[in-house]
Amino acid sequence: MTGVVAAHRRAEQRRATTATLATGTAVLAVFLLTLSYGEFQVSLPDVVKSLTGTGLPAVDYIVHTVRLPRALTALLVGLAFGLSGAIFQRLVRNPLASPDVIGVSAGASTAAVTAMIVFGAGGLLVSVAALTGAILTATVIYLLSWRSGVGGYRLVLVGIGIGAGLSSVTSFLMTRADVRVAQEALFWLTGSVTGRTWGHVQPLAVELLVLVPLCLVLGRALNGLQLGDDLARALGWRVEATRLGLLLGGVLLAGAATAAAGPVAFVAFVSGPIAARLVGGGRPALPASALVGALVLLVADFIGAHLLGDVQFPAGVITGVVGAPYLLWLLATANRRGHQ
Repeated sequence: MTGVVAAHRRAEQRRATTATLATGTAVLAVFLLTLSYGEFQVSLPDVVKSLTGTGLPAVDYIVHTVRLPRALTALLVGLAFGLSGAIFQRLVRNPLASPDVIGVSAGASTAAVTAMIVFGAGGLLVSVAALTGAILTATVIYLLSWRSGVGGYRLVLVGIGIGAGLSSVTSFLMTRADVRVAQEALFWLTGSVTGRTWGHVQPLAVELLVLVPLCLVLGRALNGLQLGDDLARALGWRVEATRLGLLLGGVLLAGAATAAAGPVAFVAFVSGPIAARLVGGGRPALPASALVGALVLLVADFIGAHLLGDVQFPAGVITGVVGAPYLLWLLATANRRGHQ
């Protein structure tokens, strides 16, 4: 019996490793395609030469100045959203508990729009406002959800309610704003990596260098936490401290991603479930979720920029078109299960 269990675990581990490597390979392929394809075509060998410092000056300008910051922003933002969504969903054991559904992204959006419309801020100040808004909103949601612990459904319901209220505030501010400022705010709210520069990439990369390893280390406790608080404590986990650390990490990841690219819809929401199906075995699949998020955003940005005619669409439009039906399907299936 022990040998059967061990063999099953080895098979699960092989599947998880294979799925993660395959997803990483797909991310690399789409990333290189993004650097190669455009109005000025660059062959993949020339892209590789440019990235390794042996390219031609004209190619270096196209790759390093025009395309690489945008592609890296999409990659990093997707990683952050994917990992954040998986942490929230696994931690509270609810597929609806992603930062864009439970109000964290709405808090970042309201703070950013307030900075743009009320205070006339731009650039870095908008990003700082978005990150601050995400942290404050998550704190309020956590405190209102606390009842000798944080329950999954209570957190989701409180978050949805707060998110709806904040969205109303954002809509009110938009109706009172100057047309040009409102147009700028609307573009930001859609979620896009268009026009991103190294000034967007560098702070996001530094934040992720700290947050991603921290969240992956803390994420090892997710299997124990899913067994219930009492059993997790019996296994030696500091339940509330670990849960709070994971929630803080997830919030900071979502806030950093939103600050860099706006509230790109549904990337955090779909990445975890897709990764779980790829990996199988009921594992948390945090690395795979991060890679799926990066792949989703890179593909969405490529489709919006190149495959829909002469008009370029922000990545948030594409992810919204894909994510909204999935959300409706999830709600419908959950409703049917609730009545069985």
